[in-house]
Amino acid sequence: MAAVILKRLTWRTLVLILFETALILGAVAAAVVVRLGSENLFDHSEPWVYKALIIAAVCQTCLYYAELYDTRVVRDKRELFVRLLQALGVASLILGFVYYLVPDWVIGRGVFLIAAGLIVTFVIGWRVAFEWLTGHVGPRERLLLVGTSAAAVALARELHDLREELGVDIVGFIDPDQAKVGESLLNPGVIGTVADIPEIVRDRRVDRVVVSLADARGRLPMDTLLEMKLSQGVTFDHLASVYEEYTGKIAVENLRPSWLIFSSGFRTSRVTMAAKRAGDAVFAALGLVIAAPVMLLVAAAIKLTSPGPALYHQVRVGLQGRHFTIHKFRSMRTDAEAGTGAVWAQQNDDRITPVGRIIRKTRLDELPQLWNVLRGDMSFVGPRPERPEFVSSLSEQIPFYGQRHVVKPGVTGWAQVCYTYGASVEDALEKLQYDLFYIKHLSLALDLFVIFKTIQTVVLRRGT
Repeated sequence: MAAVILKRLTWRTLVLILFETALILGAVAAAVVVRLGSENLFDHSEPWVYKALIIAAVCQTCLYYAELYDTRVVRDKRELFVRLLQALGVASLILGFVYYLVPDWVIGRGVFLIAAGLIVTFVIGWRVAFEWLTGHVGPRERLLLVGTSAAAVALARELHDLREELGVDIVGFIDPDQAKVGESLLNPGVIGTVADIPEIVRDRRVDRVVVSLADARGRLPMDTLLEMKLSQGVTFDHLASVYEEYTGKIAVENLRPSWLIFSSGFRTSRVTMAAKRAGDAVFAALGLVIAAPVMLLVAAAIKLTSPGPALYHQVRVGLQGRHFTIHKFRSMRTDAEAGTGAVWAQQNDDRITPVGRIIRKTRLDELPQLWNVLRGDMSFVGPRPERPEFVSSLSEQIPFYGQRHVVKPGVTGWAQVCYTYGASVEDALEKLQYDLFYIKHLSLALDLFVIFKTIQTVVLRRGT
């Protein structure tokens, strides 16, 4: 499972994190030398390395929660500088509080002030250099795409939009029809036919040939391609597999049942599921006890600010399509669906109460679902449970939609942290692609990763 998580951490992100750790440690070492002299670097009675590691951990945690390790989020230099200063400022406050609680961890006021200035300078300078290096020097994987159907182009466009972050270049497209050569699709367009693949791979230094099976079935010269793989080391992959690898979701529109059947994954051991259930039960019970005071305050706030009950109960679809009743704090008016029936919540929905807006942003409205987790209706991590009315409609419109019910629904999930808002069939399709990825790679490690991302989402107050 670590391999799946590491795929989300591209080489750019890993380099960014590792170099930043080294820079922060180097800044603290330099501050020790400036303030106390070089001999203190080797003074075993003053373990500055451990204290420096604490500083690095706090600083990089704050950088993570400011989304500064997600290169897709921050592209504007001005926003980058603002977020960096905010994150490092918060890190200073947290370290001050830590030092108050554990005075033995204090590295020295003079050393800390010098280190703080150096860390700000080093990190900002490194980020500027890193942005230039990744754009001009970093290694890139060159992809040749075989297939030009609408679904194939849509997937390619998403890869093309993320090419800087992912480190990929789309060399061009291959189409069996000679008449389409030269046609513009993204940039570049169609650069050859199936017969031209060996020459294009050689001349344009292609690293991987990505095949859309729906477009190329029965049209590929298999003997030639096998020779290329064995003699030239060229890698061949299905478009669906490459898309999954790079985006963390499974492309439903370009999927065939055979791919699901023969693909690796989609298997969970009894031990994993038993451990997942045991963890759900223990942490749900602890959560209900710890969160009880907060839940009482939320319930009181709802009752005092809007007429109606503090909780609402609604039927949802769970494991194997079975219905269960979900419990949440009420965030909308009691007559929210009186005239419309079941409808999706929208952004800035006028049916949401003032208190409801707050508890939805902070996810406090989800706390009563701990009872559903304790009962076994839900898990902490899994696909979002939908209402039967929506499930019936979406199952008719979206292929493989029913497959999301092979695992228990979750309070949070891979789709929720990767795609935080959904109020349409298109959004449901997008979330399904993430849900299928989660189901394929389900493990305790991935659950832990999702929970960690959920904490980031709550801290940043993103709405669903």
